This record gives sequence, structure tokens and C-alpha cells, in this order.
Amino acid sequence: MNGPLIVQSDRTLLLEVDHAEAERCRSAIASFAELETAPEHVHTYRVTPLALWNARAAGIDAETVVDALTRWSRFPVPPAVFVDVAETMARYGRLVLEQAEATPEGRGAPAGSLVLRAVALDDLPVLEEVVRAKGVAPFVTARLGPIAVAVPAAERGRLKQALVKLGWPCDDQAGHREGAACPLQLQATDLRP
Repeated sequence: MNGPLIVQSDRTLLLEVDHAEAERCRSAIASFAELETAPEHVHTYRVTPLALWNARAAGIDAETVVDALTRWSRFPVPPAVFVDVAETMARYGRLVLEQAEATPEGRGAPAGSLVLRAVALDDLPVLEEVVRAKGVAPFVTARLGPIAVAVPAAERGRLKQALVKLGWPCDDQAGHREGAACPLQLQATDLRP
């Protein structure tokens, strides 16, 4: 264990920039850690819930994160960090946001709605928790059975922010609809050197 990384129990990562393996380590942690400070010799990263959820959304699992921390760490990684990583990443995607017409539950949804649904029966308590939460309840327009609710498509961004604040980020599979074409014409110009 002579890696360039020091992993602290508060999920702070200290990267020794002058270490021979620093660039490879930086590449390995970039997908799940946020750079906070970059002074000359030691860069500070933080493994935040949002960074872990973004990594999970990109297809990176907790085992990959744990492996990277273990591989590049100079000292043994505090076990609590492994538990935090696994528990945090497991919260992503237990709820799914979809187009109403793309799901059987959405057939009774009001026009202009998306469906927020629990992925599995084990996730029903998660759905119940979030639909009753003060930050999410105003967005629920209809109950669509035991595993789904309708939410206005126009409130998609605010709903997702509220879910992140509650610690239950959804897997947004609603996609985007093709909008009207916007005629745009660029003029040729000379660029500065």
C-alpha cells in the first residue's frame, strides 16, 4: 500500500499530486468524487451522495468504487466508508420516472403527466415515504395504484430535486420529446487567433 490517495472517514480523499500514480488515480476516482481544492501538492476530493448517485446513473456500481478506493489508498480505508458508499449507491433507482403512456400504471394518468413508480415491491415503503414528504406531496396529482403516482411533466426538474433532497434519487427514464424545429443561421466570421 503505497498509493497516492488518503481516504478519510468523512469521505474526504487527499490525492498526492507528485506521486507517480497520481494521474491514474485521478482518472479512477473522477467518476465518483468531486474536486474541492487543488493546491500545489495535495488535491482534496469529496465523495458526496450526489457524486455517488451520478456514478450509479452512469453504470458504476458500489463494488467498483470500493475497489478504486482500496487499490489507490496509501493506508487501509476506514470500513465505515465502504458501508456509506454501498448504502448511498443502493438508494439510487429504487424509484423510476417514466412517460405515462410507456407504463401500464400510467394509462389512467392525467394528460401531461409522468409516472413515478416503485421498481419492486420492496420499494413500496420508499414510494410511500416520498409521496408523503412535504417537498414531493404537492407534485403528486393522482394515485395510480399501489406502486405508482402521476406527477406533472412540467415539474420534472423540481420533483427530481426534491427526491435528491430526501435521499431517494429516481432513475429518470422519461426521456425527452422532440420539440419544434428552431431555424438558426450562423454568419461566417473570422476568429481571433
